[in-house]
Amino acid sequence: MMETTTIANMTLEELKRLIADAIEQAVDERLAKLLGASFGGTLVNEGVPDSRYVEEILDSIDRHMWTPPPGAKSSLELLREDMRDYQSKEK
Repeated sequence: MMETTTIANMTLEELKRLIADAIEQAVDERLAKLLGASFGGTLVNEGVPDSRYVEEILDSIDRHMWTPPPGAKSSLELLREDMRDYQSKEK
């Protein structure tokens, strides 16, 4: 017979582990559902998409990759600029 444990009888660490396990399971199920829908429903190896679908994704990434023009500001420069603008608006 399976022992029943209530939340009141759990330690904080046990409760954290229970929550983490439940979240992980929910995320895994949603990802499997999304991957199955996005990749034509063909899943092998316990939720891992067929390698041909991975290749399609990588090819799509290559086709849609964007490179900024020469002389464009780096992401760090843009972030610093935004931070300066934000700080000047606060004053």
